Amino acid sequence: MSEIFHNCSGIPYLRLGAGEPLVFIHGLGEIKEGWANQFEFADQYELIIPDLRGHGEYQSPGEISIKNFALDVISLLKGLGFDSAHICGLSMGGMVAQEIYRQAPEMCRSLMLVSTFHYAPKRLGKLFLKHHQSRMENKSPDMLRETAAKVCLYSWSKENFEKFYRFYQPNHKYYGKSMEACLNVNNLRLLPKINIPTLIIGGQYDSVIPVWVQFMMHKQIPHSEFVIFRNTGHIAKLEAKDAFNKVLRNFLNKHKKAS
Repeated sequence: MSEIFHNCSGIPYLRLGAGEPLVFIHGLGEIKEGWANQFEFADQYELIIPDLRGHGEYQSPGEISIKNFALDVISLLKGLGFDSAHICGLSMGGMVAQEIYRQAPEMCRSLMLVSTFHYAPKRLGKLFLKHHQSRMENKSPDMLRETAAKVCLYSWSKENFEKFYRFYQPNHKYYGKSMEACLNVNNLRLLPKINIPTLIIGGQYDSVIPVWVQFMMHKQIPHSEFVIFRNTGHIAKLEAKDAFNKVLRNFLNKHKKAS
C-alpha cells in the first residue's frame, strides 16, 4: 500500500508508481482505496488517487458539488507539478472527469469514463432523490450496505460482497449532497466538444446507470471508443478486474506520449 499524502489544500490522496500521471477518481460512497485492483498500473504510470470531498479522509469538505470535486483534482495535480494527466473516473468519478475537461481541457491527456452518465433531467432527478430517501428511511447501516452491494454487483458471491464492503464507506452526512450533485449534471453540450482520446466503459447488467446511457455518450463524443463488459454490474473494476485492467492498459498504451 502506498503512503497517504495530503496536499496544501488538505486533499488526501495516494501516490505510487512512476511514468505518465494517471488519475483514478472513485464513485459515490467509495474511498480512494477502492482502486486497489488497479494499483498494478504503477508499473508503467504514476498513479494519483484522491478522496473526493465528503469521502474517505476528506472530512472537512466545504461545499459539495461536481464543480468543486473537479477543482480539487485540478488543484491537486497543479500542486504536484503536473501540467496534464490521463483521467479515469467511475460513476460519479466519471462526472468529475467530464467536469475536469470542461474546466481545464489542456490538463487532460485522455479520458476514461466508466459506468457514468452525462445528463439527468431535473424532474427525473427529483423523483429519484425522493424515491431513494424513502427507501433509506429506518434502515440500519448494514442493511443499507447490503442493498447497495446488491444494486451495484451482478455476481452476489461472498467474495464480491466482502470486496465491495471494504471500499464502500459512505459518510451519510455528505452522501445525499453528493448524490444530489450528480443529479445536477448536464453535459449535453460538452460531449461533442471533447477532442482527446476517450474510452467509455459500461457493464452489461448495470442497474445503477444502464449501459445504453454510455452508448449515448459514445455517440456524442467524436472518435470515442466504447467497451461493454459482459456479466458485470456497475463495478467492472471489481467484478472483471483482469479484463478491465487489460482494456484500460491497451487504451492508455495507445495514447502515451512519444518518448
